[in-house]
Amino acid sequence: MRILVTGYKGFIGQNLVNHLIKKGHTVEGYDFIQSVLPDPSDFDTVIHLGAISSTTETDVEKILDQNYEFSMRMLTMCDHKGVNFQYSSSASVYGPGNDFSENAKCLPKSPYAWSKYLFDRFVTLAGPKNFNCLVQGFRYFNVYGDFEEHKGDQASPVSKFSKQAKENKEITLFENSDQYKRDFIWVGDVCDVHEKFLTIDQSGIFNVGTGTTTSFQEVGELVAEKYGAKIKYIPMPTNLKGQYQEYTCADLTQLNKFVNINYKTVKEYLQNG
Repeated sequence: MRILVTGYKGFIGQNLVNHLIKKGHTVEGYDFIQSVLPDPSDFDTVIHLGAISSTTETDVEKILDQNYEFSMRMLTMCDHKGVNFQYSSSASVYGPGNDFSENAKCLPKSPYAWSKYLFDRFVTLAGPKNFNCLVQGFRYFNVYGDFEEHKGDQASPVSKFSKQAKENKEITLFENSDQYKRDFIWVGDVCDVHEKFLTIDQSGIFNVGTGTTTSFQEVGELVAEKYGAKIKYIPMPTNLKGQYQEYTCADLTQLNKFVNINYKTVKEYLQNG
C-alpha cells in the first residue's frame, strides 16, 4: 500500500514509518511547511500525525493553524481525491474525569487539547456518510518508546525517568505520584493499530490505549530498580496545575471490535526493550 505520513520526523512518526516499511508498504514523509500542502493523489492512505504536540504551548493561533486548520485542509484534499485518511487525536480531549468512552463528554483544558477536540468534533458532526473516503481518528493515550529524545520535558515518564536515571542516578517525581495513574501504551502497539486499520473498512474515532493503568510512582520505581537510581520528590509546577490529568484509562470497547492487540506493559518494555 502507498502511504503518506505527515509529521514523519516526530516521535510517533519515526516509529510508524519504520513499522510500515517493515510490513512491506511504500511510505513517503511530509514535514510541515507553511502554505505548502502535500498532494495525496498518489497515495492509498494519508496518516496525518503532524501537529504541535506540546501540551504546554500557549500560542493559541499557532496551535489552531497547525493542529486544526492544517488538518482541515488535509482532510478536504483527501476527501476530494477519495484517499483514506487516518489522523492522530489525543486522550487529553477528555480532561478531568473518569469516563473515557469515545462518546463521553469532553473537557479539554489546554490549547493543544482544544485543537484536537475541535477537529474530532468536526469529524463526528460531519459523519462518515458525508466523506468520500474513510476517516479514522485515533485518540492516543500516554505513548512511550524510542525516538522521544527530542521532546525534553514533554517526553513520557518512561523515557524521561530513564534518561534522568542513566545520567544522574536520580529520578524526579511529583509529590503524590502514587495517585497519578495513566494508561501508558508502547509506541509499537500504536503503530500496530494504525497498520491493521489500513485494511479495515470502518470510519470513526477510536481510543488507542491498553485499558489498564500504571501510576507514575510505579514507573519511577521500575526505572529506579533497572538503573540503580534514587527517587526525589518535588511539588507540581504551577503551569501544570489545572490542566494535569490525574487519571486516564482507555475504554477499548470500540477498538476491540476491529483489532486484537497483545499490549506490551511498561515493565516488559523496561525489562526487554
